[in-house]
Amino acid sequence: MTPHPSRRAFMAFAAATLVPSAMPGRALASPYREITWQDLIPKGVPYGEIIGPGQIDAVNDTWVPEYDDNASKVNTRLDGKPVKLPGYIIPFDVTSDGVTSFMLVPYVGACIHTPPPPPNQLVFVTTEKPWPSESMWDAVWVSGRLSAKSMSTQIADVGYQIAAEKIEVYKWD
Repeated sequence: MTPHPSRRAFMAFAAATLVPSAMPGRALASPYREITWQDLIPKGVPYGEIIGPGQIDAVNDTWVPEYDDNASKVNTRLDGKPVKLPGYIIPFDVTSDGVTSFMLVPYVGACIHTPPPPPNQLVFVTTEKPWPSESMWDAVWVSGRLSAKSMSTQIADVGYQIAAEKIEVYKWD
């Protein structure tokens, strides 16, 4: 007569052979930390101290913000971290397959219809897999390793960069 395995042995075997997606906890956790635009501002730097009083551009009928030194301060604790950040696309390089580099901005119209946000509120994104141009105006999630490395573009100075590993449409809850 063949002995039956104990209940404990059976459960240990079953747990060891489960597919990772069926396991709770870390197996289901995203490799990216979901962050907000506020997280890009270093701790101790109030948003109100980033943007100065500014002035009205009467010719173009827009407000032109004045940024102080806090506007270019970045959160170095996020440098090199895998993050997931929502935002909107301002395209830079567009091919027949879609957008391959763009500025991720926190709100619709930033940099186009309004003055650009401060550098620590802009992220330059590059992607090997083009984002379809017909989906360019959708809110998106961008996931990848964040670099707290500034750069200048023809539109604005940028405080961060991401080589996107994943881009997806933002789903409103």
